[in-house]
Amino acid sequence: MNRLLSQSQVEAFRDDGLLVLPGFYQEAQLAPIQRAIYDIIGLVIDKYRLDIPRAPFSSANFDDGYQALIRSNRRYGGEVYDAVKQIPAFIRLLADPRHETLFAELRDDAQPAIAAGGYGIRIDNPFEDKFRANWHQEYPAQLRSLDGLVFWSPLVPITPELGPVVFCPGSHREGALAVRTSDPSNPEKAGAYALVLNGEAEYTSRYPQVAPLTRPGDLVVVDFLVLHASGFNQGQRSRWSMQFRYFNYREPTGRSHGWKGSYANGVDFRTVHPELCVKD
Repeated sequence: MNRLLSQSQVEAFRDDGLLVLPGFYQEAQLAPIQRAIYDIIGLVIDKYRLDIPRAPFSSANFDDGYQALIRSNRRYGGEVYDAVKQIPAFIRLLADPRHETLFAELRDDAQPAIAAGGYGIRIDNPFEDKFRANWHQEYPAQLRSLDGLVFWSPLVPITPELGPVVFCPGSHREGALAVRTSDPSNPEKAGAYALVLNGEAEYTSRYPQVAPLTRPGDLVVVDFLVLHASGFNQGQRSRWSMQFRYFNYREPTGRSHGWKGSYANGVDFRTVHPELCVKD
């Protein structure tokens, strides 16, 4: 396959641990995913016999009816969340060969792999904090390998009101940072959502913060060790985004622990890296 990145893009990623690629995915790849989401929302509405009118499908309004659905019962949104990660068109996009090409161009001598349990479609609902990610690195929540990449892409236009993801370019140079495995200020959070970066204020103050305003089709590539946090959605619509996570089989730390997954695979990070966990 032809190269996807220029040398300047490769160098920028090595410096920042972050790269934005506008228009990476085509409408023909996204539309079937959006159509399936629209249909799944409709199936859940019908299942509970809710009187929620909906406009005809378009890529711009694929989530029509979802806000009314979760106002009726927040649990119904969880059904949609679990279902959409199983959409065949989404799985096809997960395995797009260009992801392997990007990994190979950004990592010399890498052997890329897909992180099982590390892909999905996030739905960040307006004014909801329970599932919002604190400042974190991807590695404690995913494991697999210290050398990993997140491929992040929105399904809706990201505006300041929707709370774009915030990144600290260059922070991957800190290496893997210690965490606390509970968040006293948010006791309802559990698993990966409860992880709190130890010394968060100190580390985040060392780097600039950027929050790209991206559109459907754009791709953000993120090093597993870059500090980032979910923005707070103050809009009228959920922030829908896709995440695909790849890792490098050849990285020594991942090889040493057998490329284990983390919380999504039933593994407690503390049992794999006790040296990176601070006791409360």
